[in-house]
Amino acid sequence: MTSPGTPGRLRRAWTTLASALGRRARPLTVVNIVMQGAIIVSGGVVRLSGSGLGCTQAPHCEVGHVTPSLEQISHHTVIEYGNRTFSALVVAVAALTAVAVWHTRKDLKWLGLVPVAGAVAQAIIGIVTVYAHLNASVVAVHMLVSTTLVWASVYLALAYRNAPRREGAPLRWWLRLQTALTAVVVVLGSLVTGSGPHSGDEAVTARLGFELEAITRVHALSVWAFVALLAYLVWRVRADRSVGPRNEVRRAWVVLAVVTLAQGAIGYTQYFTGLPAVVVAMHLGGAGALVAAQAATAYLLREA
Repeated sequence: MTSPGTPGRLRRAWTTLASALGRRARPLTVVNIVMQGAIIVSGGVVRLSGSGLGCTQAPHCEVGHVTPSLEQISHHTVIEYGNRTFSALVVAVAALTAVAVWHTRKDLKWLGLVPVAGAVAQAIIGIVTVYAHLNASVVAVHMLVSTTLVWASVYLALAYRNAPRREGAPLRWWLRLQTALTAVVVVLGSLVTGSGPHSGDEAVTARLGFELEAITRVHALSVWAFVALLAYLVWRVRADRSVGPRNEVRRAWVVLAVVTLAQGAIGYTQYFTGLPAVVVAMHLGGAGALVAAQAATAYLLREA
């Protein structure tokens, strides 16, 4: 039985913890972005190394073993289990961020819950992925949820510190169109990967039913549409009044332009070099960077 004073002590302990996290909320929102982006690369390493079924069970690694057994351990097991361990860290950081935001910014408390709820959902999707034997559709959903969480995490970090927005004519609908087009680019990119040779396990061959060259061309067209819209947005904001906050706004679209061009160059490189694993991994990491940069642009280019 608990003593009469236990609930009070628990409330005080919770308040103390929440206050401590609240004082570190801003750096936590940044760390959360890094973690949400890094898990994309971590998952990519699992897929590209053929380690998707390095652990044959979920959430256990093997039958009767939570962690890999020394008798059956291999580099595939280490890579897959390492990704699972890192996923747990992502959930932990997202949870700490949610508590910090909830305690200090009531207006953002629901947005602050998105990364942790999404990270937990990712863990569940990961379990489904194992028992679906790396079904390409499930793996694609796994990737798309991660990119969505990167976008939400960047938006949360900027909103938390009330990052200064631009002064100029409204671009709200154009920015919404750009966000929607970003989603199209990422979805089509995941379909390209799901139709390619990197299944995630050496014994798994089932891929999506798209002809690889055709879906790649459609993906490339969506990227060019994204580039055209970005060029238009840059042209629209060029005449904004020169004010202090504009410096950060300018950095936002400059970074997005650089990331977009770099991602395009990596994409064409992997296509013309036969999809080498290292270049594909760079493209996956670039997808996270592109989504993060577009989220910053969507927030900062919206009029104050």
